[in-house]
Amino acid sequence: MNLTVIAAGAWGTALAIAFSARHRVTLWTREEDVTQTMLAERENRRFFPGHRLPEALRIGTVFDVSVADADLLLLATPLIGFRPTLRRLHEAHLARPLIWVCKGMEAETAKLPHQIVAEELGEDALCGALSGPSFAEEVGKGLPTAITLAANNFAFARQTAIELHSHCLRIYANDDLPGVEVGGAVKNVMAIATGICDGLGLGLNARAALMTRGLAEIARLGVALGGHPNTFMGLAGMGDLILTCTGDLSRNRQVGLALAAGKRLPQILADLGHVAEGVSTAREVARLAGHLAIDMPITQAVNAILYHDVPAAEAVEALLNRDPKPEMQ
Repeated sequence: MNLTVIAAGAWGTALAIAFSARHRVTLWTREEDVTQTMLAERENRRFFPGHRLPEALRIGTVFDVSVADADLLLLATPLIGFRPTLRRLHEAHLARPLIWVCKGMEAETAKLPHQIVAEELGEDALCGALSGPSFAEEVGKGLPTAITLAANNFAFARQTAIELHSHCLRIYANDDLPGVEVGGAVKNVMAIATGICDGLGLGLNARAALMTRGLAEIARLGVALGGHPNTFMGLAGMGDLILTCTGDLSRNRQVGLALAAGKRLPQILADLGHVAEGVSTAREVARLAGHLAIDMPITQAVNAILYHDVPAAEAVEALLNRDPKPEMQ
């Protein structure tokens, strides 16, 4: 299969490395200096240092040429670049079956990626989301990973999962596209919350409680947006939540740890050097939950810390002082 990966951040580069073992892969990025470094040194020194690019992996230099012969596109842009990339594909008449790996909700609209695709490429566009518990660093090293591919057409999801599946990167087909996207988006918010919890030294009991109640919030929102309850017990729900909340490679967890230490958000993001999708997603999820009258107190607390200057310790205290209620409500 001819596969073109659009955007050479850490995750895009890791997947390009992984898939190039079995497929003809082209990696394209808009950053000209990154392109030239990858061509000259066979390494993405800016976004994925320490991982040599296989000789079989082609580095694209011209967008239209890189996309033209692709059987499948993999969009690895941050969410902020997702719609512009789709629009560029549409305007250049380069629409192809596509999957994406960004996780979040679009700023200002709270739209999920599949809704953006429908707006830009049409309701009939063949598309899906690759999601689940996966750190780019480990995928790039060839360590065992299991993820989900959900699509608007299950036959497409199943066939693409079979073609991309390998013994180290195991891919499971799923037909619940909204549920998988909500799981991938909101777990980043919960990872910020867990980082705050750990940074404040609240203990392992508190972490376990926070993750469990966070999963309940994810499921409530996901079902309201058309997801299936079982999805949130799988790789794109519980699996991704566990990894992102506990793994120190998680950017969103690092944001939470820094907030607990009293650092200001602009400085945290500057120090991070990569996009932490949970930061922008927290605001959209909090707004959407209010609009839909869905109880999401952890999300609201993270939003208050990020955007309303509420100290982390104060937000945690407010959560602890909530009235008791039945667990499954």
